[in-house]
Amino acid sequence: MGTLDDKKKDIKSMELKELEEDMAAIGEKTFRAKQIYEWMHEKLAEDFGQMTNIGKGLQEKCRERYSYTSFQVAQVQESALDGTKKFLFGLADGNMVESVWMKYKHGNSVCISSQVGCRMGCKFCASTLDGLERNLLPSEMLEQVYAITRLTGERVSHVVVMGTGEPLDNYGNVVKFLRLLTDGNGLHISQRNITVSTCGLAPKMRALAEEGLQITLALSLHGATDEKRQKLMPVAKQYSLAELMDACAYYFERTGRRLTFEYSLMAGVNDGAGDAARLAGLARGLNCHVNLIPINPVKETGFRPGTRKEAMQFQELLEKKGVHVTVRREMGRDIDGACGQLRHRHMKRGRS
Repeated sequence: MGTLDDKKKDIKSMELKELEEDMAAIGEKTFRAKQIYEWMHEKLAEDFGQMTNIGKGLQEKCRERYSYTSFQVAQVQESALDGTKKFLFGLADGNMVESVWMKYKHGNSVCISSQVGCRMGCKFCASTLDGLERNLLPSEMLEQVYAITRLTGERVSHVVVMGTGEPLDNYGNVVKFLRLLTDGNGLHISQRNITVSTCGLAPKMRALAEEGLQITLALSLHGATDEKRQKLMPVAKQYSLAELMDACAYYFERTGRRLTFEYSLMAGVNDGAGDAARLAGLARGLNCHVNLIPINPVKETGFRPGTRKEAMQFQELLEKKGVHVTVRREMGRDIDGACGQLRHRHMKRGRS
């Protein structure tokens, strides 16, 4: 497993221009940066030793100067229902992070984590049960995609930053990750095939609109009134729905990208006809798509999904009011499908 060392530079988090400057600083030709960058981000090398065209001397110099992030898998769960795979990766500092690989007709999608744990405290989410440990580096977010590509032997075409953590709470690292992931000198995944989710950090949503990226921004709504959101999501006490809708409108104005509202359906909590009417009122004023998610049950939270029929009825109420809406296909229901579940279970086993 690659290691992270505070005394060394994290080479996989460096953009090509940074690496070129660094190569020049250590007396190497700048074209060496392009070779190393290609090995890391296109050929997905697991260490410097696999970089066969840079020479033993430069390999050794790199080991001395840089840390190199490369994951080994700690556990894999595979769904017997749809082939979804959930990976638990061990990090260099002993922490764990989880990622999900899903196969669709339009290509292979990977859902990655942006933090070890989460501090947002959403009442229905397994990610937040153990609090926030730390932010992930750009290299650690990239390596979730790279390791899964190596392990499955299949190209990833879509990436969603919707696993453990609040991406906009790790803003700088996430933006750098997005630039590296979409760089033409690396995997070059289309920005239009990337979705970043947020529970509603309005100022960071506005900042993201200024980055010049063409990604999809998904707002985790889960309630259509401030009162309901505040009961489910502590962040709602800081940023009102009015502020969030303004930030959404600004994001569309600056990027031209349609937004997604993520709405987890919880039986008896937010799935009534009144909830649908209020949600439609929010959605109609924006260029957005509503993604209904039958919640994955997490024992510790007590929330449960309704029936498929009830989800379809909720969808129909929205459609009648002119809202673009789908019910998300449930993936990995027979494994630890909810964000953070696999890591939380692993940690519980370790403590016991």
